[in-house]
Amino acid sequence: MDKTPPFQDVIDNYFQATQSWLGAFQKPTQSTIFKSQVEDWTQLAQSVASNPTSILEQQMNWWNQQINLFNDCILSANNPQDKETDPRFRDESWSSNPLYSYIKESYKMVCKTVLETISSTQDLDPETKERLEFFARQFLNAMSPSNFVTTNPEIMKLTLESNGENLVKGLEQLQKDMSKSVDMLNIRMTDSDGFIVGENIAATEGKVVYKNHMFELLQYQATTSEVYKRPMMIVPPFVNKYYIMDLNQRKSFVKWLVDQGHTVFMVSWVNPDASYRDTGFGTYITEGIIPALDAIEKETGEREVNGLGYCIGGTLLTTAMAYLAGKKRKQRIKSATLLTTILDFKQPGELGIFINDPMISAIEAQNNMQGYIDGRQMAVSFSLLRENSLYWNYYVTNYLKGEKPMAFDLLHWNSDNTNVPAKCHNQMLRQFYLENKLSQSGEFEVDGVTIDLGKVKSPTFFLSAIEDHIALWKGTYKGTELLGGQNTFVLAESGHIAGPMNHADSTKYGFWTNKDVKADADTWLSKADKHTGSWWNHWQEWLDARNFSEKQEARILEGEMDAPGVYVKQRIEDVLRNSEEQPDAA
Repeated sequence: MDKTPPFQDVIDNYFQATQSWLGAFQKPTQSTIFKSQVEDWTQLAQSVASNPTSILEQQMNWWNQQINLFNDCILSANNPQDKETDPRFRDESWSSNPLYSYIKESYKMVCKTVLETISSTQDLDPETKERLEFFARQFLNAMSPSNFVTTNPEIMKLTLESNGENLVKGLEQLQKDMSKSVDMLNIRMTDSDGFIVGENIAATEGKVVYKNHMFELLQYQATTSEVYKRPMMIVPPFVNKYYIMDLNQRKSFVKWLVDQGHTVFMVSWVNPDASYRDTGFGTYITEGIIPALDAIEKETGEREVNGLGYCIGGTLLTTAMAYLAGKKRKQRIKSATLLTTILDFKQPGELGIFINDPMISAIEAQNNMQGYIDGRQMAVSFSLLRENSLYWNYYVTNYLKGEKPMAFDLLHWNSDNTNVPAKCHNQMLRQFYLENKLSQSGEFEVDGVTIDLGKVKSPTFFLSAIEDHIALWKGTYKGTELLGGQNTFVLAESGHIAGPMNHADSTKYGFWTNKDVKADADTWLSKADKHTGSWWNHWQEWLDARNFSEKQEARILEGEMDAPGVYVKQRIEDVLRNSEEQPDAA
């Protein structure tokens, strides 16, 4: 039976982890963010101070609102007429208890006032205002009364009933999480022991048919007597593990593809350490995509493939197609399917607050010191784009309630991060996000070959998600303007993961279609047809309609190592520990 460690031991471990973790705030990125915020808030303060009449009016309105709120919550003790929609305050005590009701409503009023003040300030440039709104929202949500013991009625009751045992357990979990965090607290979202890669996730039967220092190539076992003659090559993002497309047999995209008769090859990227510091974006093409195509040809006799890329994997796939066109070679990727893929980086969404020269210079300096960007740091950054649903809710559950995270395959994948080499990450931030060079003909080079996306003539299927906060769908839609072939755009419901990975048997999310990709994004959506169910079957029809449906007898699968191979099992902490033990390892 597990025993809670002595309280003093927990405290000692916590402070040891805190001392180590706080050292991260001396890094260039943290100091640059702090300096930027000081400058932005100074501008806001000067702007507000320049209009004293407005300040006085806001103060008077504020106090009137506070008095009315106090009367409503404390004196009248009326139950609210409107149902609470904020999940942070779903416990009944937030509404039935006058004190907690006042705390909640007063907090909401503060949030509204602060954000409205920023929004209504006229003499701030849009970039400054966007940064202020983002960081103000981050601070306000961090200061939510739901995040503190004494101002959260549910936690207060639990603490009294358990004699504080929930907080002791929570502190123990916080200490463990801090010991594995970099720069920012990486909160566990799921039970890391609940899944084993290759057993109950990433378990579709297959073999490793090729391996080099950049990737392993997996080929999956056919489940049909006949298969499509042209094989399918999947290029996942190198910032995540590939098995988001193979979580389990019930909802695996890989398994579904195999069941449709595709011979599926999956690129499984290495989890790099500092020895990969000089690996650029182009290296993932010349030593990744191209060798993968050669290996597929060796295994199947087919020189041409249907390509599918997810997120930055789609960007990589498309750039590889432009690279082949730039070398005046016959195109080997005869169709491309791009899932939530950015080609034009003008609309980075809230990631744009980090896209400026001082911030990117700081990230470059930090990357160059380490040799890589730590994947755990990136994961927290993306979580904070949806901070209440992907960060603070787990903070309350894990540390205040003292509950262990549940086993959830999607969150297990989300917590199984990969590093990105320093050179590659620097290129993506500066040349893609800041300078948008990939969308400009001849501005980006791969191994001396200038990239022109307009030379990509293969038919392309774009799949984006309407609620995607990482690859905004209106930004991904612009990719249809850049490629020179026949382009099809489909928009799925939900977000970056649930939209694309919506199984063919599911009716949870639908999708929109419209053949006119010459219209602007808003017009495209307003005239699009809405369909129920998954986009998967629609995509298969698109593929068949382009004469990619010739079939042959199922291929015999050979290989010495079973899928999922070795690279996908590499966790960041193990990779970095091994590199420290073997500093001269390649």
